[in-house]
Amino acid sequence: MAYNEFLGERISTSLKNMGIAFEEKKMMGGLAFMVDEKMCVGVVKENLMARIDPEVVDEALQKKGCRPMDFTGRPMKGFVFIEPEGIDLDEDLDSWIELALEFNPRAKSSKKQK
Repeated sequence: MAYNEFLGERISTSLKNMGIAFEEKKMMGGLAFMVDEKMCVGVVKENLMARIDPEVVDEALQKKGCRPMDFTGRPMKGFVFIEPEGIDLDEDLDSWIELALEFNPRAKSSKKQK
């Protein structure tokens, strides 16, 4: 298991309960949830990955379990990891998903591969 499948199920359930249309895509050894064809949230190993407004990242990093997303050794702008202790409760998971959904309409789509 490359990623926490139970967390993936929790995210899927949460998005469905919110009435959000999404697509699941396996990528980066994890699972990404695409909203409006843009990466919104995902699962990487045991962590939630959230794409949030870069303007609120510093504030988000103060929350329990949140850290910069740094695949390559340097943080990716607007992306954070939330470790399991920060998303134990469904309310905590939902609040991170809502934060990512709030930014999603303003997020840029990645370039389509030809």
